[in-house]
Amino acid sequence: MSDIDIVQPLWDLSTFTGRLKHYFWITDPRTCFATDEELDRAKDLYLTVRAGTIPQNTTIDQIHYAKKLYESAFHPDSGEKQNVFGRMSFQMPGGMAITGAMLQWYKTTTGVVFWQWVNQSFNALVNYTNRNANSSLSTTQLAVAYVSATTSALVAAVGYKAYLQKRATPLFQRYVPFVAVAAANCINIPLMRQNELIHGISIEDENGNVVGSSRVAAGKGIAQVVFSRIAMCAPGMLILPVIMERLEQYQSFRRLAILHAPFQVLVVGCFLTVMVPTACALFPQKAELSTGVMKLVEPQFYEEMSKKTDRIPELVYFNKGL
Repeated sequence: MSDIDIVQPLWDLSTFTGRLKHYFWITDPRTCFATDEELDRAKDLYLTVRAGTIPQNTTIDQIHYAKKLYESAFHPDSGEKQNVFGRMSFQMPGGMAITGAMLQWYKTTTGVVFWQWVNQSFNALVNYTNRNANSSLSTTQLAVAYVSATTSALVAAVGYKAYLQKRATPLFQRYVPFVAVAAANCINIPLMRQNELIHGISIEDENGNVVGSSRVAAGKGIAQVVFSRIAMCAPGMLILPVIMERLEQYQSFRRLAILHAPFQVLVVGCFLTVMVPTACALFPQKAELSTGVMKLVEPQFYEEMSKKTDRIPELVYFNKGL
């Protein structure tokens, strides 16, 4: 086992199938129950193996499990331990509870406002936790991003609800939460990562050497993350309302109103179990950008890169975030 490269993924991440297997592995909700001691031991083993030393009596399964815990709980840029509620492995349990509640209590303005606030608070934590850690945010910027995203979600939800109340069928009114979530994602993620758009993010050559920074790369990464997040919640929030509308036509189901919320939470959980890894796998984590595009769109950053390296690569790579 002396030639193990623990940094290399277990699957081919250049293919969607490989990324899907990888994220099913990494976003396993069971990793959320690992204690701090387990995570610290996993990190120590991961770093030890990465340095080229394999402790005596260590099995390949132990190394793979340490890799799984490390990559699910520690930030890929900074190596810092992530808040458990902001990890992608918590998206299924956290998202199923909040999304189920939003779909259940959508009829009253109070319910819409409360659960959209809860959802955007959760999203803000997830977005901050999974940002490109090389771009820090001030407390003021964090506060502005959080307030802006929460406000946009509330305005979209309440406004869309009021518009549909007299113009649409009850089925379409069930889509109020999805419209609010989609609108908020388009605002929340760019604001949480605004420094990347202003100053650019670090870009590397094929050997992992930092050769400069790019705002175009930041924009590309953020756009892919926004699309992925909306895709992550779309099936549950678009299909479940149809299921509920059909089931509520049966008197026996209407009599069991107390079970409606748990039922929706459970169904959303089933959707998210599949959609969290699927959405994460839509685009490569290590995204690429043509330096030709940089030369056209951001010549200043291209010039700075040319001063740092003797040979400008055709493609540069960056961590798009999740």
